Amino acid sequence: MEEGHVLEEVGTVVAVGAVAVGVAVVGVPAQAHGGGGGVRTVGYYTQWSHQDRGVPVRYIVDNGSAARLTHLNYAFGLLDEQGSCVSSDPAADYQRLIPARESVSGKADRPGQALAGNLNQLKQLKQKFPKLRVYISLGGWIGSAYFSNAALTSQSRAAHVRSCIDLWLKGNLPGAPAGAAKGVFDGIDLDWEWPATDGNVGNVVRPEDKQNFTALLREYRVQLDRQGAKDRKTYDLTAFLPANREAMDRGYEFAEVYRLLTFATVQGYDYHGAWERTANQQSALRVPDGDPTTPKDSGEIVVDAHLQRGAPRDKITLGVPYYGRGWTGLPNQNNGLFQQSTGPAPGTYEAGYDDYRTLKGLLTSGKYTLHRDTKAGHAWLFNGTTFWTYDDPTELTRKGRYIRDRSLGGAMIWSLDGDTPQGELIRALSTGLHRR
Repeated sequence: MEEGHVLEEVGTVVAVGAVAVGVAVVGVPAQAHGGGGGVRTVGYYTQWSHQDRGVPVRYIVDNGSAARLTHLNYAFGLLDEQGSCVSSDPAADYQRLIPARESVSGKADRPGQALAGNLNQLKQLKQKFPKLRVYISLGGWIGSAYFSNAALTSQSRAAHVRSCIDLWLKGNLPGAPAGAAKGVFDGIDLDWEWPATDGNVGNVVRPEDKQNFTALLREYRVQLDRQGAKDRKTYDLTAFLPANREAMDRGYEFAEVYRLLTFATVQGYDYHGAWERTANQQSALRVPDGDPTTPKDSGEIVVDAHLQRGAPRDKITLGVPYYGRGWTGLPNQNNGLFQQSTGPAPGTYEAGYDDYRTLKGLLTSGKYTLHRDTKAGHAWLFNGTTFWTYDDPTELTRKGRYIRDRSLGGAMIWSLDGDTPQGELIRALSTGLHRR
């Protein structure tokens, strides 16, 4: 538990004084890279982390995250309307010159070099951590508009996969020397949100997406194996799969999907958010007592749903959030939990959303009190009117233990830029995943 004074404990809900400060938990040493017993630690690093949030790739080296990761997903590559892979921001991906103070190698990029930007930093990261596997992640919530077009026919599937292999694995970037990015990526991660189910406004959605998604994975597997034989290496194939049971059943042939994937990352967050009026948990392990919503959502429910649909236990990589969801305009009752809001809480980048490193500052300001449900496994901040649900080091250690105790494949992090410079979250998660 965080440093500070326990003010009250009623049942399983604990409130910790507003002066409490989260303390980093000592995690596994760097030589444990790759995971004890094959447990994965997969972290998403976003294309916009550096320029928009001031978090270069160097940050995850300095705070200890990179040494504790087994896999890193670079998010996101996009698809054009025809389903071909494209870079949405060439400057961020491979053109921007990185100064020495922000570089993994400590050396500044120079004009005219073949590869710069985030991809060159990932290349340097792999040189520093040779066991780390790095994937290009395609799609995301706002980038899934044209997956259905790519998956529609055997011809469109083949063309899509060829374009992605050419761009990201062969490294043939527009405007750069041929093969400039070859060797950066060890596989492809598909974040189609969601086949046959409405996602972001404007997404193309077809009923046959369910069968076409499986066919797309088969095409990927064939072409990745062929390219791997040429390159004398194994290319991996992963996908981000949903928490929503209706989306599971409408969009996926589960047993076959899991068979084709190296592993899957599973949505372990966004169970609730400010798109709803009721302040609630967004990532609890179990359903809290008194939860008024239907259907219920929790990490345990989602994991069980995947297992019931044929997922192999060791391929389930449960997602954990490095951010919180917030509401405001709440009455000062039940510490804000399950109360009706007037709307999303103000956020740094998006209303109703903020990173852990920012939310920790709310706690240390003395204006918020930390509350915890140790039975359900979730924490939240409340100041009498504004409520933030989030995962702190205590909850991430708890989730790591849960993953380990259920013999799941590991943990996935969205996203690495949310942790503190001290790496409090990655250390806590690693403690839960690896300490016996």
